[in-house]
Amino acid sequence: MYYLSLSEYLKRTYGKKLYKISLQTGCSCPNRDGTVSKGGCTFCSEGGSGDFAAPLLPICEQIDIGIKKVEAKLPKTGGHGFIAYFQSYTNTYGETPVLREIFEEALKDDRVEILSIGTRPDSIKDDMIEALNELQERYNKKIWIELGLQSVHDHTAQKINRGYPLSVFEDCYKRLKSKGLSVIVHVIIGFPWESEEDILETVSYLSQLTPTLDGIKLQLLHVLRGTAMGNDYLASPFHVLTLEEYCSIIVKCLKLLPRETVVHRITGDGPKRILIAPLWSGDKKLVLNALNKAIREA
Repeated sequence: MYYLSLSEYLKRTYGKKLYKISLQTGCSCPNRDGTVSKGGCTFCSEGGSGDFAAPLLPICEQIDIGIKKVEAKLPKTGGHGFIAYFQSYTNTYGETPVLREIFEEALKDDRVEILSIGTRPDSIKDDMIEALNELQERYNKKIWIELGLQSVHDHTAQKINRGYPLSVFEDCYKRLKSKGLSVIVHVIIGFPWESEEDILETVSYLSQLTPTLDGIKLQLLHVLRGTAMGNDYLASPFHVLTLEEYCSIIVKCLKLLPRETVVHRITGDGPKRILIAPLWSGDKKLVLNALNKAIREA
């Protein structure tokens, strides 16, 4: 079965491998500071999904640290580039002029080919979108906006304390796409109250968006220590997907997506030091081998 992986897309578009370096803007999250809610989404760790990010330093220093860390593991042949990935918390939740300077600092670096910004659809003002559009045109580098949707179902949004309805996502998506920005949507697979049909409805909805969705991240639910969901699990364990169940669902999700939608992720890493379940997800090689086998045989 064919799907357009991120590595294949990058090779086609840039002719070389691009490596992500995780950076921080220092932004908080409206779902943590009381603006929307407190405590954040129930699955989200204290690191705000940026547990592997660089320390909060000037952007040029963060980039240098991130690149040195990646290049230490690579052959000394060069011929690669980098994606500046602002991952932790909500990276458009702040004053636009301040954040614009941060993003521009990353784009100025000749080693950075793409700027990727993780955020929430309820935290992107029109002036931020205008600023990002202008930066994309000025530097002739792609800017990706990564939106944490997780599910299209209202009952799930309430259970995970997401803090915004689907209509907010829809409005934000249209505004971003109208300014030529690429949108990547995060989906979590494995909420214990969602059926397989629920999961496929989310992916089917995204597959039919107009304009077409640029990218998707399919992420296994990790139950993490220190989160509200982790506390619930420890008090009363609920069903988490087996590896076989997860592989089967991923194959069905991929079949729904347009061929031009880039699949940025078919699994993910939960920090092992706080991972409660499913424990099989801690063996990345095992997971990737099982997923690739299921996809080949589909």
